[in-house]
Amino acid sequence: MPRLVKDPGAPSSVPTKGDADIRKVYDIPLAEIDPFPDHPYKVRDDEDMMNLVESVRSRGILTPAIVRKKEDGRYELLSGHRRMRACELAGLPTLRCEVVEMDRDHAILLMVDSNLQRSFILPSEKAFAYRMRLEAMSRQGQRTDLTCATSLHKSKKSRELIGESVGESRETVRKYIRLTELIPELLDMVDEGKIAMRPAVELSYLPKLQQGKLWECMEQEDCTPSHAQTIRIRRLSEEGKLTDEVMEAIMMEEKPNQRDKVVIRGERIKDLFPPGLPISRREEYVVAALEFYSRHRDRQKDRGAR
Repeated sequence: MPRLVKDPGAPSSVPTKGDADIRKVYDIPLAEIDPFPDHPYKVRDDEDMMNLVESVRSRGILTPAIVRKKEDGRYELLSGHRRMRACELAGLPTLRCEVVEMDRDHAILLMVDSNLQRSFILPSEKAFAYRMRLEAMSRQGQRTDLTCATSLHKSKKSRELIGESVGESRETVRKYIRLTELIPELLDMVDEGKIAMRPAVELSYLPKLQQGKLWECMEQEDCTPSHAQTIRIRRLSEEGKLTDEVMEAIMMEEKPNQRDKVVIRGERIKDLFPPGLPISRREEYVVAALEFYSRHRDRQKDRGAR
């Protein structure tokens, strides 16, 4: 059973029957808390997490997490996923929580808004968070058709609502939500900074099968499309003219920032590496082999000149 603890923000006097606004904070066993379904924010065991773990060990949880009671008697975590993970890593059995009562859609809005205060948020996290928020708003009767940029669906009211709530322009929100239409492999490339926002938005309009083919082509040729190329790819797809051959031809086009780039397909040279050579040392091995061959050719030239 969760143990009621004193909230430092509450009055020091004992609450009376009329003190309905006093927050109730409990120490709830971690085993009774479930993460929020489809939680869009990633919880990483990085350096910041390790610092949080040390803080929890020495000072405890200063700001209570927020949970709501589920019908099965368990608790759903709305805010505090990093704090809960820190407690797990610190070996603590409970999490200090404020228990609130609210319906599913209000819980989504609280979860999204509270986590948007993080210092670093990946594009994919923003994308799914904004989408969840819009869907919750839509169920509450508000127009939120921001994924479509046509004049028919340009609702200034809905764009301003979501834009003002998250501190972004309504067009930026629309672009982030479009990212949720990308396959995971391409979305990971956006998070890693390999694909910028504008080309990523263009690619989001491709059918999933074509996105997969494009990703395979990008992996094979070790290249990414420019914004101009993604516009062409999207147009050809909509016209039904985007074949695998056309896609590969576009991706093989020389771009200004790739003129000095040499791509060697792994299938051609993988059997030439010594067994057990780490991937991290393959570039060094290739350079050494080229240097050896260059010296060999110089010796051949010297012998021919004698």
